[in-house]
Amino acid sequence: TRPSLFYKEVDLLQPIPFDKVFDFTKFNARCHGFARLARYSEVSNHTEPYKLQKGSGRRWTVERDLDQLQQSKTGEADGYQVIHVTGKHPFLWPDHWPVKNYAKVFDCLALAPDIEAEVVKVISKIKDAGEKARHEAAISHKKKSIDDGSLNLPVQYIAVHMRIEKDWMIHCKKWEKRSNLKEICSSKGEIIHKVSQITDLRRPVVVYLAVADSLLEDDSVTSGWRVGMIAYEKKKLGVTDIYKRQPYLIKSAIDFEVCARADVFVGNSFSTFSNLVVLSRTERMFKLGVESSCGEDVGLSSYAYNVIGDDGGPQRWMTDMLDTSLQRISYGTNNISCH
Repeated sequence: TRPSLFYKEVDLLQPIPFDKVFDFTKFNARCHGFARLARYSEVSNHTEPYKLQKGSGRRWTVERDLDQLQQSKTGEADGYQVIHVTGKHPFLWPDHWPVKNYAKVFDCLALAPDIEAEVVKVISKIKDAGEKARHEAAISHKKKSIDDGSLNLPVQYIAVHMRIEKDWMIHCKKWEKRSNLKEICSSKGEIIHKVSQITDLRRPVVVYLAVADSLLEDDSVTSGWRVGMIAYEKKKLGVTDIYKRQPYLIKSAIDFEVCARADVFVGNSFSTFSNLVVLSRTERMFKLGVESSCGEDVGLSSYAYNVIGDDGGPQRWMTDMLDTSLQRISYGTNNISCH
């Protein structure tokens, strides 16, 4: 998360047990030899936990943090099975591992069956809408399925993490002024213009908009798109009932997966959500042997709509797997590329 949370619904960010979102058993099976999760019931020594006091806020430096971790590794902490990490603003604590190690965790994660079922329902609705749009386009051009092989191809979709809600725009405008950068905020019109220049997919194509709930009552977010791009959000898609019965973080998890599994993803490079989606997609591309998406239609393409690419469209975007920490991913940057 970010150090400035005034624009977030922080009261809704209640903690949720890991196994309510992800499959505990599958994680340990997939991550064997790299990381392991344990339940408290498995701990044989239930004495008082070892308390690891961390520093607070930005006064807690990377060097102090690493030094403390190294001391704890060889100190009295070895005599405990439970470590209780305490301190203020834990999301500001530094990390000390390369990006590729964090990316590996995505290989270990599998959604809990009930959450996976919800994701499948949403994606199915998106593809149904795409199928409908394709048939309507064929009819309008007086084509028949038997003559047009494209009607038999898999339905594709674009997912756009659209950050245009009022409180975010206030926040990012202040951020631009403070950092003297001009590529953080994007208006609805700018996003539509950038996304319309993406040529990776056949049209007509459904554009799924992952937007804040506050924008669901604003019908204008799905209007104004170019011919051949049909925009949907939760309400227009008819899946609000799926989201309404879930807590805030589960809603975000569903949208994360819908975006991560899209044929093309477009996000904001200053958004942690967008960065993690791209990290997940980049990890999948690396497993397929693809280390660059520059100038190629390699599948699983990602773009940043807030950064202008060399061709004037959105910047192609892959996570730098050689980066030594997650700092840029956690706090945002416009220094991105397709390598």
